[in-house]
Amino acid sequence: MDEDRGIAASAATAEKRRDDMVRAALDVIAERGYTDTRIADVAERAGTSPALVIYYFTTKDNLLTEAVRLAEDQWYELGAARMAAIGSATGRLEWLVGATCIPQTDAGVPEVWALWLDLWAQALRRPEVARVRAEFDARWRATIAAIVVEGEEAGEFSPVDPTAFAVTLSALLDGLAVQIALGDPVVGPATAFASAMTFASERLGFTWSPDGAGGGPPD
Repeated sequence: MDEDRGIAASAATAEKRRDDMVRAALDVIAERGYTDTRIADVAERAGTSPALVIYYFTTKDNLLTEAVRLAEDQWYELGAARMAAIGSATGRLEWLVGATCIPQTDAGVPEVWALWLDLWAQALRRPEVARVRAEFDARWRATIAAIVVEGEEAGEFSPVDPTAFAVTLSALLDGLAVQIALGDPVVGPATAFASAMTFASERLGFTWSPDGAGGGPPD
């Protein structure tokens, strides 16, 4: 019994140590960018040694993918709570688009797009990072498609292929988010939000206007 407790305590300690390193990597990469982040920087932020970080993650690429995974999980957790309180599929889609385009101020939720830019850059030439990128994109498209199905079943949306719509809208949002992340002087958050919602409303057959009721970015 004592031996079992010792094993469980050791496993819990190892899991917490690993979690601390991922959170440290998330903070450092978000601040400095992937290229300028060193294993030593993450170790210092986590209060551990570079050797231990390498032991747990092997490569800096693995740290990047785990940091993005943590940020994504936090973002989806926030989104699930917010969308659960919205009574229509149209409202949930509007929140999702707004949360993608409009900078979030929630404590503890990092800006995901800067991390995604680093992930995309590494995925271009690193197969393992590319595999994780595909996993994250599949989750994103499935989230959009699920809202479309809900809207069709509720009679809010015109019939479309949910998967095809999700592919197109996610690609549009990705492209707009790159412009926002790079500080483009023409494509800012409000413009991106309006563009994406105009496309969605026209494709799904619901009425939306940036000047109408419910037509502004979500809180």
